[in-house]
Amino acid sequence: MQKRNTLDLKTEDREEEAGKSDVMASEGEYRRTVSAVIVLLLAVSAAHVTNKPASSRPHRKTPVLKMDQAALLVSNQVKDEMILSVVSDHCYQCLPQLLGTVPPGQGPGTPTTVGFVVGTQHALTLQINRTFGNQELCKVYFHFGEQGNYSLWVKNLIEPSQASCDIVTDSEPVNSYLPILFAFLVFAGLAALSTIWSTVRRLDAVRNLLLHLGSTVETERLINSELGTPNRLGITASMESIIPATAGRRLRSLDTFRGLALVIMVFVNYGGGRYWFFRHESWNGLTVADLVFPWFVFIMGTSVGLSLSGSLRRGVKLTHLLGKIFWRSLQLFLIGVIIINPNYCQGPLSWDSLRIPGVLQRLGFTYLVVAGLDVVVAQNRLPNLSSDTCWYSLHDVFLYWPAWLCVIALEIVWLCLTFLLPVPGCPTGYLGPGGIGDFHQYPNCTGGAAGYIDRWLLGEKHIYQTPSSRVVYQSSVPFDPEGILGSINSILMAFLGLQAGKILLHYRDQHRQIITRFLIWGFVLGILSAVLTMCSSNKGFIPVNKNLWSFSYVTTLSCFAFVVLKIFYYIIDVKKWWSGAPFFYPGMNSILVYVGHEVFEEYFPFRWKMSNNQSHAEHLTQNLLATSIWVFIAYLLYRKKIFWKI
Repeated sequence: MQKRNTLDLKTEDREEEAGKSDVMASEGEYRRTVSAVIVLLLAVSAAHVTNKPASSRPHRKTPVLKMDQAALLVSNQVKDEMILSVVSDHCYQCLPQLLGTVPPGQGPGTPTTVGFVVGTQHALTLQINRTFGNQELCKVYFHFGEQGNYSLWVKNLIEPSQASCDIVTDSEPVNSYLPILFAFLVFAGLAALSTIWSTVRRLDAVRNLLLHLGSTVETERLINSELGTPNRLGITASMESIIPATAGRRLRSLDTFRGLALVIMVFVNYGGGRYWFFRHESWNGLTVADLVFPWFVFIMGTSVGLSLSGSLRRGVKLTHLLGKIFWRSLQLFLIGVIIINPNYCQGPLSWDSLRIPGVLQRLGFTYLVVAGLDVVVAQNRLPNLSSDTCWYSLHDVFLYWPAWLCVIALEIVWLCLTFLLPVPGCPTGYLGPGGIGDFHQYPNCTGGAAGYIDRWLLGEKHIYQTPSSRVVYQSSVPFDPEGILGSINSILMAFLGLQAGKILLHYRDQHRQIITRFLIWGFVLGILSAVLTMCSSNKGFIPVNKNLWSFSYVTTLSCFAFVVLKIFYYIIDVKKWWSGAPFFYPGMNSILVYVGHEVFEEYFPFRWKMSNNQSHAEHLTQNLLATSIWVFIAYLLYRKKIFWKI
């Protein structure tokens, strides 16, 4: 009985073990099947990922982008190592610059990818070359958008010496210009509200209400405030414009024009929202920032013609006027040297690296020459000519022919030095930026004769060390845009402004004559600029160039100045459609605003730490607010009748 039970137990154990074996066998088959399925799925997924565009691959790492940058992923399917070079559309006669290399691909479906960061300010030409033999495969012209992500696919064609290059947008760029549109709408709205209030407050009902609410004296001051007709003021400094003392009134349009130029100057000096067109041009051409300084010089010349004629009519002695001119020029020069060499937190000033040229220094020198020339020539040239004189229609020019001869002689000197002076290691008459420009033939010739004269007379350490040509042309030689040779053309710019002042002086209250002559001068200077530049940024005889203060730069900006002054004169002084606010107020205190914005640039509320310093919107907000604060300060000073005179 017991044995049988034992036998039965053994039989049952064998059956149980056999069942377990069957189960284990089936589990093994199941695991192998699942593993095969997983491997198959992974293979399909890998193949799917490989064939996906670069933007959809999970392993792609997007680089951290700054302002005016975009990400570019180059996918190479060609079985050769590639060289990626790039050249900016803004870089004239520049060779492509190496951006990087791309390893060889494994053929269609298995590309090699490399990421790069490219600029977005200007259109770029991308050039793909084989490393072996430097054979060019393709070129792509494209303007990348800020913060965008792009892929460049390099694929083989039928012929092995050719390849196709296609750019695909993986993620759309941001619209970096929306902050400008928003700011424009805000200021346009404020201007509209100001205009509506100026209209409403002149209604009889509103005037009576204001008289009822406030004291009579205070309300009359409000109604006839600085936003209305200009008040009578005495003679101010050389930077202030006045009609001769016999007229007893300021030319409000000139103060407004000066204020407009000054406000733009403050805005671009504070950064201009970090937009490239609010910065100075790298070399040839014009941006918004390049307009303001020449306009300031032009307006100074106009002011000289009006203010000095008033002094001469009052019988002020020539020696007294010349002494005053010299003292004002010296003050401007010294103030300029102080504010462009700040050492507040850097210890004592080093004389070895003191920068000598600058904006106020050039203004002082230009004022000295133009004002001195005008005083000497105009001293006995204020006759009351008969309109029957044969040359009466041009008497505002012919009466001052000695001054014109002096200015023409100075311009001939500029032309001779610029185009005939031998410069060691550089072609005679060179006007280029050096660096990688002109196919990298003259890397150390930045500015030609203008740069050579500054380095020779002042020394490399006493001029501007980081010129705007470094941005695009990668120049390494110091160059000063307010250098010695360019000062000759700033004298010409101020003298053309002086001519505008003579027109206002000789045709006072003859609005049609003044406007007609402004337009004629603008037309003549515009035609001259078109001839000199051949209506081109780089291919003319003398290109427009702010760094060099070229002859065409002066004629072009003088043309603009005559037209703008004509428009302001018509709508402000003739028709009185606009009071000139808010630009009128900084125009009345130009020296104080300019010096103040330079000295307090790094202090709150003009500058603060931003949460994102790579945002155009934040920079634009900060710069516009800082500029608006200076306009408000100028308004308060005007209300208090506080003017800084030199």
